[in-house]
Amino acid sequence: MGTSILISILITFLVIVLVLYLIGMLPLDARAKQIARIIVIIIGIVSLLKYIAVF
Repeated sequence: MGTSILISILITFLVIVLVLYLIGMLPLDARAKQIARIIVIIIGIVSLLKYIAVF
């Protein structure tokens, strides 16, 4: 049980990092990139907290 939660947290973290990298590659202005990064980080933190069973 603990191993599957750890794997889920790791996969979620890797997806967050990948999405942030892809946002950095997009030809957007700096403000749009910053807003997109903040949204991705907030969604990532909420999903990680869900795995830890805070929500």
